[in-house]
Amino acid sequence: DEAGNIVELHCTFDPETRSGGPQANRKVKGTLDWVSVETALDVEVRLYDRLFSDPEPDGHKDKDFKAFINPDSLQVISTAKVEPSLGSASSGDRFQFIRKGYFCVDPDSTDDKLVFNRTVTLRDNWAKKQKKK
Repeated sequence: DEAGNIVELHCTFDPETRSGGPQANRKVKGTLDWVSVETALDVEVRLYDRLFSDPEPDGHKDKDFKAFINPDSLQVISTAKVEPSLGSASSGDRFQFIRKGYFCVDPDSTDDKLVFNRTVTLRDNWAKKQKKK
């Protein structure tokens, strides 16, 4: 739309290339994973990353280790959507969120709002960032 929001997708479905199914010996350009907004639950998701931007923050004589604190070490998404089946999750339960990583239910969760903490990412962005430097 005028504000740059995605309002519609045009795509096709090829059941022969779906994950876990028989492969059709052709590579797809992309995969869409989705949750129905009509049935999804609103949850809070906490994405933790490395606390420091340097692998040895105390190894610099000229700088205090606090100068290397990663400002993006915690990102909170307060309006994430998940499958309704997660509504019965309890503190400590663990799940894989497709393409995002592994998460556990935080003890901060209440009957009104589940909170999930990422415990392991699926990709190591740290290694990628270090290579660029």
